[in-house]
Amino acid sequence: MPLGPDRLAPMANAIRALSMDAVEAANSGHPGMPMGMADVATVLWSEFLKHDPSAPDWADRDRFVLSAGHGSMLIYSLLYLSGYAAPTIEDIRNFRQLGSPCAGHPENFLLDGVECTTGPLGQGLAMAVGMAIAERHLNAEFGDELVDHHTWVIAGDGCLMEGVNHEAVGLAGHLKLGRLNVMWDDNRITIDGPTDLSTSEDVEARYAAAGWHTVRCDGHDFADIRRALEEAKADPRPSLVACRTVIGKGAPNKQGTSATHGAPLGKDEIAAARETLGWDHPPFEVPERILNDWREVSANGKQAHSAWRAKLEDYSGKTDFERRMAGDLPVDFSLQDYIDGLLADPQTVATRKASEMALGAINPQVPQTIGGSADLTGSNNTKAGGIGPLTAEDYAGRYLYYGIREFGMASAMNGMALHGGVIPYGGTFLVFTDYCRAAIRLSALQEARVIYVMTHDSIGLGEDGPTHQPVEHVQSLRMIPNLLVMRPADTIETAECWEIALKSKTRPTVLALSRQNLPQIRNTARENMSARGGYRIKAAENPRRVILIATGSELALAMDCAAKLEGQGIGADVVSMVCTQLFDEQDATYREDILPNVAPDQILRVSIEAGTTFGWDRYTMTNGLRIGIDRFGASAPAGDLFEKFGFTVEAIIPQIMNNISE
Repeated sequence: MPLGPDRLAPMANAIRALSMDAVEAANSGHPGMPMGMADVATVLWSEFLKHDPSAPDWADRDRFVLSAGHGSMLIYSLLYLSGYAAPTIEDIRNFRQLGSPCAGHPENFLLDGVECTTGPLGQGLAMAVGMAIAERHLNAEFGDELVDHHTWVIAGDGCLMEGVNHEAVGLAGHLKLGRLNVMWDDNRITIDGPTDLSTSEDVEARYAAAGWHTVRCDGHDFADIRRALEEAKADPRPSLVACRTVIGKGAPNKQGTSATHGAPLGKDEIAAARETLGWDHPPFEVPERILNDWREVSANGKQAHSAWRAKLEDYSGKTDFERRMAGDLPVDFSLQDYIDGLLADPQTVATRKASEMALGAINPQVPQTIGGSADLTGSNNTKAGGIGPLTAEDYAGRYLYYGIREFGMASAMNGMALHGGVIPYGGTFLVFTDYCRAAIRLSALQEARVIYVMTHDSIGLGEDGPTHQPVEHVQSLRMIPNLLVMRPADTIETAECWEIALKSKTRPTVLALSRQNLPQIRNTARENMSARGGYRIKAAENPRRVILIATGSELALAMDCAAKLEGQGIGADVVSMVCTQLFDEQDATYREDILPNVAPDQILRVSIEAGTTFGWDRYTMTNGLRIGIDRFGASAPAGDLFEKFGFTVEAIIPQIMNNISE
């Protein structure tokens, strides 16, 4: 039987008290949303959410996403009260302080029970769409016995206003993700004041138009909340539950105003709130009877988990399921046969085509890959290896048609990766990483294995012109911590990059791939050389005076330049800098061997990349030579553009000669 209001109200007030006290102690934070949504969260966590605090990684747990991450004290309170090992009450006391896992916004790598990092509004809900996709896909593969859970989201007005919300909602409605339920904190307040300052749209009509079920409730009436959540859970469509709430509920003088949104209530208002709520306990103290009520309702999840464990033990595919959920590749996964075939029969193809060829070898071997594209399947070459569409009629498919929803695609892939059991990859043009960038940054921050297949990586895409030609993009992506940005030069490097990406369980990858055909340069593959980040693909034949450092499509040009220099008696190494991040992680001895630290008048370092020269002095040194493009491109055939912007042997060699003769 559900608990009555006499017990639910104190449980909700515990959330309010912890939230306002923690924000006050930190002298920063957002008390309004946790206080306003405390009643909804209490009903959800005590009666609907399937979870086991003693096993936060249980594969079939419900996923809870606090998309309105600024109200982080809501989830910290829920985790503590429910009996998770962390956060402790001391962690909460040190909210927003160095060393506490209770960061200003929830971080998935700091606390079990935090499914994803939220705070950038809208992305939590969009990631939840990915989690719901992963759940339905794994259910289609492993059945109700092992995969049968829901994804619950608390979102605020900001989450629903952000553009990514429109993309995510459209995708979820199209895929009929009925296990996804979003509770909208409809408090009609933003930082600036009432929402009618900035919006007058009919949110529920918009969701309904996208194929969602919608329902309203009084967010402070436990019975009405229960009714709405039951209706949402039962409906086969994704659901939006509009919870009419009062922001800062319980703070008598500030509730219902933006004053409670993003600042401490102040000692006087907290004292008044304690009186209003009937909460006469000191800060950070929760009476044992209230804690016991929270721990009692959490015990239901332990029983469900125990029953699930029994099913898993009897399941014939137990080993495969556990491997998938652990994020491990099949033990016999290898691309060596595929690479051996390339060595025997070299291919001159665009690296986007080389990626498709590699996927033709990967997807049959790695059943957890789910591919996709933002309406550029034929250009990104992301559908390969016999995989079929993932649709509302067939969740077992392994290819998603995301439509023109780059940000939504990237966010959904984050959710899929964080859910576990799948490895998502998705494609668009490299220039449109601008649309994806906020999600790519969260991929890196959350340590999510997401693979971004970004094609048309330079002026080499040709006639589409400067709107579509990346110039600054590769270097700007290289600045993101924990993101592997790989720009392979041929078929073998592309295969190696895919292998690295698949094996990088805690790092996302951007594959920057060419539109134009490139020759196969590598003729050996004793080891994955791309895993070094940068490696010497050609050693100087004459006394070494020059080191040419190139990436992607410019590696072949560097090889031609080296041949010209050698013909003039000037020794030239060629270094393929596939991934600067991985090169920087090599030991000092290796890096010194590849790029010896000598004066430029002894060995000139030259970088060649069809993008901005910004940042390349890190490898060429200040007095080195940097060949690149520090302006926007133009609309013309690729060959004409490379000639115009100086990416020819005839344009580069004189610059090198001028520098080494000085």
